Formats: sequence, structure tokens, C-alpha cells
Amino acid sequence: MKHGKHYNDSAKEIDRSKQYDSDEALGLVCKSAKAKFDETVELHVRLGVDSRHADQQVRGAVVLPHGTGKKVRVIAIAKGDAAKAAEEAGAMMVGEADLVNKIQNEGFIDFDVLVTTPDMMGLVGRLGKILGPRGLMPNPKAGTVTPDVGKAVTEAMAGKIEYRLDKANIIHVPIGKASFGAEKLGDNLNMVMEAIVKAKPSAAKGQYLRSITVASTMGPGVKVNGTKYLAQGQ
Repeated sequence: MKHGKHYNDSAKEIDRSKQYDSDEALGLVCKSAKAKFDETVELHVRLGVDSRHADQQVRGAVVLPHGTGKKVRVIAIAKGDAAKAAEEAGAMMVGEADLVNKIQNEGFIDFDVLVTTPDMMGLVGRLGKILGPRGLMPNPKAGTVTPDVGKAVTEAMAGKIEYRLDKANIIHVPIGKASFGAEKLGDNLNMVMEAIVKAKPSAAKGQYLRSITVASTMGPGVKVNGTKYLAQGQ
């Protein structure tokens, strides 16, 4: 893959064989973010688990201390008091069967998070084939299926992110914008890593944290030393 001049210049400043302390790694990432827009900084964590087995799944959600730097569009499928709470919390759209039909029949997917109440899951379940592949299907582990949808909307808008394994056993999550600087990004990174270490399945064998990499949208990846995170999980 051919990279641009900015990428290549930044890559020269990074030792690909080295694992950096998180503060130094994030400093390099911020320095390498030279695009004309505020680049998103992403965290990529490869785990020593096998996601094909149900007892080795790693999934959850965490509220980032400094948010993601992105305006999050939240909708809610709820009724009665729950619907009112979602509206008051600032949900972009609230509905019941009408909103399900809008997604199912009109192809409406212009949102980032869908929250709902347990009693509405029978209705929301119809959307599995549409929302599942896009990572938008509500899930109790992510806190998006809950009786307290008002709180769920507030947290999502404040920067709550969901983490889950892909087929290669890697978690990919945004931890903020390059403009945040290394300190705020570090706070967000630590919060996510703490959650991932706590979520270690009892069935996981061998080395749990295989690799940790941070990178901006257009910049090269920087490896992070995960020793301190494993120590926190002991």
C-alpha cells in the first residue's frame, strides 16, 4: 500500500520494533496527525482468545472520561415513561413500531446508537439483519437494552463506547481526537484498557494482551507496552 509524504515522514520517527509507554505512544500519534481535519485516534487491541467460542467473548461498554470528540446521534425505541425519559435526555428520535418500520422499510440508519427497553426487544429483534452487521443492534452487555433509557441516552451522548472482538480477535475503538492531546487521550485509553482487562474470560489461556496499537486516522500505528495494564488486572 502506497502512503503519502506526511505518513512516510511520521513513520520515520517511530520505531516499529519498540513498544512505547502509553504517554509517549500517544504523543507520537498526536504529532503524526497532520491531516487538514481533526483526526480520530483509534485503539487496536489483539487478544489471546478465540471469539468463535461463547465462553471466550470479550464485550462491554465504557464511558470515556473526555468523550470521543464526536457528536453522537442517539435514537430510542421505547414507550410511555421510558420514551419521555429518552426525549428529555436528548435522543434525536424516539418511537415504537413506527421507528422500527422506518428502519426496516425505509432504510433509515442515520444514527450512531440505538437504545431500547427489554420489553421492546421483541419488536426490535426484527431489525437484527439490518443492524447486526453494522454493529448497531442493542445489547444488554453494552447497556443499550435497559429499563433506564434516559441514562443510556445521556451516557451515549457523553462518549460511551462499546468494545467487542472482531473475527480476528481484535478490538477496535475510538479514544478521542488528535486535538485532545496525549494526556486526555491517555485517560481515555486507560479507561478502555482497564475494562478490557477486567473482562478477561476465565476460559482464556496463555497471553491475554497480544498487542496494543494506537494510530490516528491517517497516521502510522504505534505499539504500546501493555505490562502496566496486566499488572492492574492481577
